[in-house]
Amino acid sequence: MEKLGVIMKIPQKVPVMPKDFNYGEVLEQLRQQGRFSAFLLANESRYYYYDKWRYLAQDWNFDPKVLWAAVKSTRAGNIRLSISDVRGFDFQIGSPSIVQEYLHKFDMELGGSLLGDGIIPATDRDRYLISSLMEEAIASSQLEGAATTRRIAKEMLESKRKPKNASEQMILNNYEAMKWIVANKSAPFSIETIQQLHSILTASTLPVNEEGTFRKTNDINVVDVQSGEIIYRPPAAEYIDLLMKDFCLFANDQNKNDFFIHPVTKGIILHFLIGYIHPFSDGNGRTARTIFYWYLIKHGYWLIEYMSVSRIILNSKAQYARAYLHTEQDDNDLTYFLIYNLRSIHLALAGLKIYIKRKSSEKQNAMTLLRNTDLNERQILLIQEVIRHPLVYFTVVQMENKFGVSNQTGRNDLKGLVEKGFFETRRNGHHIQFLPVKDFARKISE
Repeated sequence: MEKLGVIMKIPQKVPVMPKDFNYGEVLEQLRQQGRFSAFLLANESRYYYYDKWRYLAQDWNFDPKVLWAAVKSTRAGNIRLSISDVRGFDFQIGSPSIVQEYLHKFDMELGGSLLGDGIIPATDRDRYLISSLMEEAIASSQLEGAATTRRIAKEMLESKRKPKNASEQMILNNYEAMKWIVANKSAPFSIETIQQLHSILTASTLPVNEEGTFRKTNDINVVDVQSGEIIYRPPAAEYIDLLMKDFCLFANDQNKNDFFIHPVTKGIILHFLIGYIHPFSDGNGRTARTIFYWYLIKHGYWLIEYMSVSRIILNSKAQYARAYLHTEQDDNDLTYFLIYNLRSIHLALAGLKIYIKRKSSEKQNAMTLLRNTDLNERQILLIQEVIRHPLVYFTVVQMENKFGVSNQTGRNDLKGLVEKGFFETRRNGHHIQFLPVKDFARKISE
């Protein structure tokens, strides 16, 4: 039984539309009150769930059920989406203006356009990719309860040391899974590839017979951690094979829906569906988020590789959970989940731009500081890191993982810094560590 590990108010279920409802009369009443524009704006730019409309109804002196019926009438044109013949797998999805705005922006910046190419300097891409895959692995694992700090987790990944506990193992697994989807971006979605992905994500954290294996029981429910109330009951285990077969048909654009769905929208729907089907006994959230990345990378949105969307979700876990619940409780309307994730991608993209700008400025400052030396760019970046964190140290393995270089190149970089008097060495077991000399600050100032 999985617990909903966030503190949040469970949303009120939507009411049934009144039998005597007249849409035209409600719109006319809104016009007379001067609320018509506010009504349309709220639906187009916010796409509120019923609980928010209930508060607006009180402010506007409306019966909440009547105002909600008007909202549902405006959404009658939502696309109907059938994923499977299994009951409960008919969905709807809208395209309010806020969705169109986000998708247009992402098409301009995530898919390799000229603007997208300019976000990350070509010479820094490999280094930023390694760092971003680590960040996503850490945040996605922390979302599922991994209890460790980002600094410790990144040190483990860079140094390739063995995980000390289940939390670190989970993070390592996530990192290996992110690398796997980048390497296998052309592979089709199939039951076998999804099970392989789950095996990577859950290695040494689940009983062996559960790694990469669909659940066989119906005792897996999502439960509110405070009240113990069951929030969601996934489909019965007997339907999982069929549902995952239908999932793969949908993901590979081979199912019966013959209309176009924007790739970013579809990636988010796939994210939702893994959580909704809940095919595994554990690790469904990590699998869902990894499949989202996999789908977008497969469809040419290369910049998503450099963004940690899970870090945004980690900082808004209650909203993430509500996005699931709003969809499930309002006629399987995926628009709620879509908008939450589009906003998360938007914030992750904005964060990436800030990060790149800061790193580029730091790099330029370091280059200026050491312009009269013959240090290479990697060596300058190491010195820059020491300036920020004087107690840091490096190993050859870290160089390999940090910069994506060979063992010999990493070793030569570190030995070069020793020869120039910036670093010294110390032995720690079988490993040699390279750390700044005691008078490092004076050496730099010279």
